[in-house]
Order: sequence, then C-alpha cells, then structure tokens
Amino acid sequence: MLIGRVLGSVVCTLKSEGLTGVRFLLVQPLDDAGQPKGAAVVAADATHSAAPGQLIHYEGGREAALALDPWFVPVDHAIVGLIDVVTIPGQISLTDDAASLADDPAPMADAPAANPPRRRR
Repeated sequence: MLIGRVLGSVVCTLKSEGLTGVRFLLVQPLDDAGQPKGAAVVAADATHSAAPGQLIHYEGGREAALALDPWFVPVDHAIVGLIDVVTIPGQISLTDDAASLADDPAPMADAPAANPPRRRR
C-alpha cells in the first residue's frame, strides 16, 4: 500500500485510447512517518474524486494498469482509495487535510456510495 498526498492536477491535451475522461493528478509519495519521500508522480484517478490536499492510497506498475476500466491502459500509477485517517499507536497520526470529517460526520452516513463496485470482465 502506497500513501501519498495530492498536490494538484495535470492537464493533458492528448491521451491514449482508454484514458479519455480519466483525470491525472500530481501526487507526493509519503514515507511511514508521513513525510515527503522522493519526487512527485503523476497518477490516474481511478476514484474520480481525489482533490488537492487529500491523503490517498495509490498503486504502481501492473496494479495501476488494472485499476482503470478498460484494463491495461498505459499508466504507471493510479489512485485507488481516499484515506481519512492513518494511525500507528505511539508513532504517527495522518489526517486528510482536504476534508473536515470531525465537523459533521452524520450527513455522510446516509449518503450513497460514491463509487459502487465495478464488475471485472
């Protein structure tokens, strides 16, 4: 599981077949302590809902190519999840800076799933 923080978006004027409609975001990888690790990477947003400042889960390599529909599109990284909180007892606690979950979590309880599971071919 790779963790990162979305820095911003990447605008593409021409995309490979199968990537039409897919957003690309600039992601800063984070280490186990939540500190920036290495250079930022461009990731396809398979969740269709990641935003700048959000803490995300992303995959690289073959797994990234499998995260999008259709499968095996030419991407090296794909955002596959949004992270609310990461807690390691006695060590770190990372939270999503882009969302204020503590303000009023009740409305989210009744909301339908933003991304229902997709059937794999």
